[in-house]
This record gives sequence, structure tokens and C-alpha cells, in this order.
Amino acid sequence: MTQPARLAALASLLVAGPAAAQQSVELSQISVEAAKPKARATEPRARARPQPVQQMEAGPGGGEPAGPIGPGADSSATSGGGGGPSGVVGYTAKVSPTATKTNTPLIETPQSVSVVTREQLNDRNVQSLNEALAYTPGTSTDVFGFDPRFDAFYIRGFQVTYNGIYRDGLRQPGVGLAVPRVEPYGTEALTILRGPASGLYGLGSPGGIVDVTTKRPTFTRFGEVWFQGGNYDRYQGNFDIGGPVEGSDGTMAYRLTGLVRQSDTFLPGATDDRAYIAPALTWKPGADTTFTLLTEFQRTQVPGTAAFYNFPGFVVSRLYQGDAGFNAFTTQQYRIGYAFEHRFSPDLIFRQNVRYYGVNGDFPYTEITGITGLSAQRYAGLFIDDLHAITLDNQFEGHAVTGPVSHTILGGIDYQRYDYTRRSGFNFAVPDLDLAGVTDFSNFRYRTVIPKPALTASSFQTLDQVGLYLQEQARFDRFVLTLTGRQDFVSQSTRTGAPGALGAATVQDDAAFTGRVGLNYRLAPGLVPYASYATTFTPQVGVDGQGRPFPAATGDQIEAGVKVAVPNTNVTAAFAGFDIVQSSILRPDPTNTANQVATGAVRSKGFEAELVANLAPGTNLTLAYTHLDFRFVRQTSLLAPNLPIDGNALSGIPGDSFKAFATYLFPPSSPLSGLTIGGGVRYAGTSFADDENTVRNPTVTLFDALVAYDFAALDPKYRGFRAQLNGFNIFDRDYTNCQAGFCYRGAPATVIGSLIYRW
Repeated sequence: MTQPARLAALASLLVAGPAAAQQSVELSQISVEAAKPKARATEPRARARPQPVQQMEAGPGGGEPAGPIGPGADSSATSGGGGGPSGVVGYTAKVSPTATKTNTPLIETPQSVSVVTREQLNDRNVQSLNEALAYTPGTSTDVFGFDPRFDAFYIRGFQVTYNGIYRDGLRQPGVGLAVPRVEPYGTEALTILRGPASGLYGLGSPGGIVDVTTKRPTFTRFGEVWFQGGNYDRYQGNFDIGGPVEGSDGTMAYRLTGLVRQSDTFLPGATDDRAYIAPALTWKPGADTTFTLLTEFQRTQVPGTAAFYNFPGFVVSRLYQGDAGFNAFTTQQYRIGYAFEHRFSPDLIFRQNVRYYGVNGDFPYTEITGITGLSAQRYAGLFIDDLHAITLDNQFEGHAVTGPVSHTILGGIDYQRYDYTRRSGFNFAVPDLDLAGVTDFSNFRYRTVIPKPALTASSFQTLDQVGLYLQEQARFDRFVLTLTGRQDFVSQSTRTGAPGALGAATVQDDAAFTGRVGLNYRLAPGLVPYASYATTFTPQVGVDGQGRPFPAATGDQIEAGVKVAVPNTNVTAAFAGFDIVQSSILRPDPTNTANQVATGAVRSKGFEAELVANLAPGTNLTLAYTHLDFRFVRQTSLLAPNLPIDGNALSGIPGDSFKAFATYLFPPSSPLSGLTIGGGVRYAGTSFADDENTVRNPTVTLFDALVAYDFAALDPKYRGFRAQLNGFNIFDRDYTNCQAGFCYRGAPATVIGSLIYRW
């Protein structure tokens, strides 16, 4: 092949992103991809198969031993629609507005819901959204091994990176490589709603959503600082201060949260640096009105690739594909928005949540395309992505009583628009990488001069979505009936071509009605069985080989379970069984991989069990078990177009998982008063390494640990001082996971020490 031909082939290679690694089921993403080479790509996520030229997607608390120090329960500025969980004690929460957009108790919601509280985030010292979700049921967070670039995970087997992450009740869209990152230190809590949520939230993943509640101002003065250090030369400082604004007569409060991190990683020559600042202001002129301004700026620098070279036969080497000379994936993101609530009366409430988001990403990377003798051949790619999105949600909540039935009625209209721009280019990375004399690839760092590729391709995409929704929650005797309906209108426009010379726009319009019906029954105090049915849809951009627009992916779920809240305790439990079917899956056309087809269906069924308990201040327990059977209903192999793989399991997602985390604070009467010990275990069962189900991934069991000491136990004058040590994968398990035919390495043992002062 001539060099121009090779370059053309390489330039057609799409750098697969967080959602793309599961190439066979790209359900939760709306984006367009640039042309990409027909050779297998591994960056930034390995696609196991070539993708179409018209697609351009390339990506991806309380309980202090000496009494609470810091913000209390009033940190939730609004009562619903993004205000966050309430009734929080330790790791338990009794209410979250995510499932219904109202302050309905979790035990009365007709779907499976989990809450990760601030105390749990603090105890585990989580550093990413994936880590925050690591101990919740139904989630798969290690499918792609160690990857600091994206918040990429699955719920009930479905990818949610692009359409399943919410911030304060509003969708946080991601397209291509412009995927906003969540800084866990800036969050008050996370709520995971499993199963379709289209009835309230519109287009999205059938697996569910994650709603991140931002830290909000409080009218109690507080502050804290963290100083952290860890292996891989990790240094980090956090601060969180706030309280009432002087001279405002108690009507205004502020909060300022920030973080600076400088860190290497176990990827040779790769960093995980971050700077984060989030000012917030609340104005409460009266008991019935609240306005909270929420802002953020974040800059991250992470590696352009997290992949290691794969040999045939699902063998992942220790040869890191990134080159320190061309590997700094730099992202800047910023947001500004507000949450407004006004109570006209106890029975009529209006809320408006608005946010503007911007994400700018500069993504250079290298990929090893083959090894000849003691030389590795590589090419370099460069993507520059820019995403701007505005989202708003207007809602009225009303309460009424008709005879023996009490009603909570919610009606709203929401709107979302984003503009997404991409420019990209590819080139050979020369000379070839010399591997002669290398004996330890785990420390093989190299820095070569790689010319920046010229930007030869460009595209521009817009999306407009309008949704109208209505929900009724009717309570009669021991029954709670939830009826939700929503009509969505989505319009997408895409233009591609050379930079400065984009072609004509391709416009695609979709409309769909989705809904949910659920019934809860209070069988006894704290014991509520329930059942629900919900539908979902995801528009899919582009056309097939005959120029026909792709139909939207549609699906539905049946779920039934039981929820328990043990009276007079902070102990909750839940069990749920579910069955989800999703059709019109977008995947490469087996007869011509330059095109895509919407075909086939998948089915996810199984059950989940969860126990969350706060047994005493500082003493908590979480248990989670998931059994998942996720299979193709109708599909053919991409390796052999005439080979049906109906009934095959989708790769990379464990069929069984068990997670447990516990903390114990020694009581004041103990000689070890002030000491907290804790630990966790994460077990992931076997899964298939490819969709053809020829090879299995092994089971993996990882252990985490916590040791902390509050110095107030020595002397009250040290109140607020705490030392904490967190270990992740403490036995240094060397593990990999293969998905869609490509294998990823997991993170080795990591230790972070923290010195904390709260006042």
C-alpha cells in the first residue's frame, strides 16, 4: 500500500470513546464520527470493529465522632427538582427527588434507587465518579480498567456516559471527546436511578441515570481543608468554606469549593492533574423563595491513551501505547446556572433549573499499529472538540385531595440544546519505536518528537430537544400509584467536511412518547413491595447505506421488588428484579463496514439486592449483589456476517458481582476512642471477552481499606483534626478485563494519606 493510501486508511480510523468500547451496543450516545481507518483502533477506547465514515463520535458529611462539623441538612437548597437527597444519616438517605422530581420517600418510588452520601464519599476518599459508584448495585465501573480520562461505566449492562449523567436534575450531555468530568469533592451526594427514566427525563439509556448533587451554600458557617499525598507522586489540596453573607440579614449564603492536584499515574509518563473551583451563592429573601447560583471551572490534564498493546489471542502486554511527547489530553470545562424555587402555597410550588455548560478538549494520542521484530509502528492522532450546551427545566408541583385519594401532580417542560464542533487529523509517528534492550515495559517511558498532525477533517453538530411531561402520584389507603407520561421532540443537524468548508447539513427529526406506571403497596410499616413498567427511546443520528435515517432505539422494562426501611433505625434494604429489552441497535453493517445499520435487539434481565445501614455515628455498612444476564436477542457477528450470535452474552460485563464496604468507629469508652477502621471487597464474576463468546474473562476480587483517627479523642482542643489513610486494591491484584475483543489493565495498589481540618 502506498504511503498516501496508508494515511488515508489511518485517517479514517475513529478514535473510540467511552461509549464506543462496547461497539456492538451504542445505545446512549448521540454524536457523529469522522472517517477512520479500517484497521482496529484502540484509542481512546478500543473499537473491536471498524465504524462508519459518517459517524464522527470519537470518544469516549455528618457522623463526626465529636459531633458534626461542617454543613448540615440545610445544604439542600431546594425541596425537589435537583435539590438532592434528604433525610441523610451516615450512609443512609430516606428521600431523593431524582426518581420522581418530588420529595417522595425512596420507599414509595416504583423503581430501584441508591444514594451515595457525602459521608461515604469522604470515608472512601473517592477521586472519580467511577470510584463513587463502585459499591452500588447494578453498576459496572471497571470494564475499561484504569482510565483517568472519562467517567465511563455501565448500569444494568447499558452504557450511560453520554446520556445518563445528570447534574442537579439537568442532563449533562457529552459528545465525542467533549465529556464533562465530575469532581467528587464538589458533590454533596449521588443518586442512581436504575432502569428507564425517559418518562421524566427524555432521551437516554435504558440502564438508568446518575444524578449528581452539587455542594450548595448553607446558613451555618463552616470550613474544611484537606492535604493529601499518595504513591505515584500524588499531591492534592482541597478546601470547602461557606456560611451566611455578612450584612445580608440571613438572606444570603455562600460556598466556595476548590481542589488542586498534581499526580503521576502507573501509566508511564502520564499525569492526572486537575484544578477545580466552584463558587455558589444562595439568596433566600423569604421562607417561600430560594435562588441558588451554581458555577464551576475545571481544568484537567490526563493521558491521551490508557491502553496497552494487545497481542492476538486476548493477550495484553505491558507495552504502554502512549508517548509522553504527544499524550497530554487537556480539557477545560465551565458551567453557570441556577436553581429557583417559589412556593405560592403549601400545595403549589414552581421550580426552574437552568445551566450553561462548556467543554473544550485538546486530544493528542499515539497508537501502536503493529510490531515488526524489535520495532513498533505507530501513528498519531489529534482531535480538538468543543461543546456548548444549555439546559433548562420548568416544573409545577401541586397537591390536592379528592375524597380518600391524595394527589401529588407534577407538570413541566424542559429544553436542551448543544452545539458541538470537531476538528481532527492523523499522521505517522516516525521513527518507529525501538524496543531493543527493553526488559521492564512497566517503566518503559519514552518521549519522541512527534509532529502535530494537520487538521484535515471537521464537523459541526447541533441538537435541540423539547420535552413535555406530566406525573401523577395518587395515594389511597396503603397504595401509591405513579403515572408518568412525556412527549419529546428532538432535532439534530450535522455538517461534515474539511475545516472551513463544511458540506450541506443533514437534518434528522425524532419524536416519541414515553412513560412509566408504578404501584407501591405499604404491606407493613417499613415494608413496601412494588412493580413498574417503563419505556425508553434514544434518537440515533445518521443514515444507512441506502440513505435512510436510522430509527430511534426503543425499549421497555418490567421491574418488581420490595423495599424495606426498618422502623426506628437507619437501616434500609431493597430487592429488585428487572427485564429490559432494547431494539434497533446501531452497529456496523456486516456487508459493508463503511456503513451502519439499525438492527437486532438486546435483553438485560436479572436482580439486585442492597443493604445500607448506619448503626452508630461513624459506623456504617453497605452490601450490594447483582445478577445480570445481558444477551443479544437478534444479531449477527461482525467477524462473519452470516454467523448469528442470537443468545450470546454481551462482552465485558460481569454476570455476578458482590460489593461490601463497612466502617467502625470505636466508642468513647474504648481505649481506641477516635479510631475508625474500615474496608471493602469488590467481587466481579466472569464475563466473555468478545461478543462471539469464545474466551472468558476471569473473576476478580479487589480489597480496599480505611484507617482514620480524630484527634479530638486525645484532647478537645484538637477538635476538627483528622488523619486518614485510604488504600485501593491493597493486595495489588494484577488484573485485566477484555471487552469487544480488546483488553484493558486495572489499577494497581494505590494509597492516599490525608490530613483534614474541619471547623
